[in-house]
Amino acid sequence: MTWWNFYFRLYPGSIKGPQVIDFLGRLLRQLPGRLLIIWDGLPVHRSGKVTQFIWKHRDRLEIERLPGYAPELNPVEYLWGYLKHHSIPNLCPKNLADLSQIARRSLGRIRRRPRLIAAFWQQAELF
Repeated sequence: MTWWNFYFRLYPGSIKGPQVIDFLGRLLRQLPGRLLIIWDGLPVHRSGKVTQFIWKHRDRLEIERLPGYAPELNPVEYLWGYLKHHSIPNLCPKNLADLSQIARRSLGRIRRRPRLIAAFWQQAELF
């Protein structure tokens, strides 16, 4: 999530090292310059393969870890909360493809509201 935009990808099943590495690789290809990645305490963020990938790309990737059990400091949590409560409440998709299509459409609408995205950052800054 940047100050004005956000990037996401849906993966089937639980998120493991290969999915994190795939997503980081896509970010590196799509966004120029150095990237600051703010991470919560998800164990996969500290896995050996992910750590090796970050080390390999240390010239472009910098990691900042949030304290444990502090979702209020993570602006992405406000984005997902908004999505779940305003854009897709009571959604019951038939499969991952339906979820992906609905989520992409809903997130696309949020992307066109940069002031809303900035508000997610401001909310996190209050804590």
